[in-house]
Amino acid sequence: MSRIQQAFDALGGKKALIPYITVGDPDINTTLALMHSMVENGADIIELGVPFSDPMADGPTIQRAAERALANKVSLKDVLAMVSTFRQKNTVTPVVLMGYLNPIHKMGYAEFARAASESGVDGVLTVDSPVETITTLRDALAQNGLDCIFLVAPTTSEERMAQIGRLASGFVYYVSLKGVTGSTKLDTDEVAAKITVLRRYINIPIGVGFGISDEESARKVAAVADAVIIGSRIVKEIEQNPGKEAESVGALVRNLKAAI
Repeated sequence: MSRIQQAFDALGGKKALIPYITVGDPDINTTLALMHSMVENGADIIELGVPFSDPMADGPTIQRAAERALANKVSLKDVLAMVSTFRQKNTVTPVVLMGYLNPIHKMGYAEFARAASESGVDGVLTVDSPVETITTLRDALAQNGLDCIFLVAPTTSEERMAQIGRLASGFVYYVSLKGVTGSTKLDTDEVAAKITVLRRYINIPIGVGFGISDEESARKVAAVADAVIIGSRIVKEIEQNPGKEAESVGALVRNLKAAI
């Protein structure tokens, strides 16, 4: 049983909180402190963004985070090393890498999957890998005990939902609205209706992200989903509190966890 499945099982029906941060924003040491602070304050799974020069699914807030990380010369290998360091103190909390295919393709799928597993990564989500072309990467991940996590969009057809349901493991990430990360027009009734359809095809937990910006929106999403995924709001907290990132993000995560 994967750490991700164990985390959901341990919740006993309660909802998971999955905060996102970009590795290397504002620097590597702070990233490590943020990871531990988020866990201490209620994070059930951590989602780490792999810095990339063309983050097409991300809005301005996370784009700036990626720029800061890249200015620090943070690479995919640095991300894996960060997870290894985190695992020296925390062997329980699942870690998911979220990013784009290019760095993984450059490293090589088999080598990446092996290195990710050895570092303590539990799941991988590649934003720009459609279900039709992901088999090689998914197989490499599976061979190394890693979950392959898929995005589902509001425009995803039921046929593709069924395809994803056959291939996905860990959890499925439902993008709650059209657009990029950090968008704010969240319609929770629409999300609830879509999740009802998704559950016909998906028999693993469903997390919802994009557009969740405060305790109220987190609470509403938690009422219909298995996990609440929050990225831009966390990254903005980092951006606005230089020198106090871990403390500020910890307080935010604690409030969000209480809300759900």
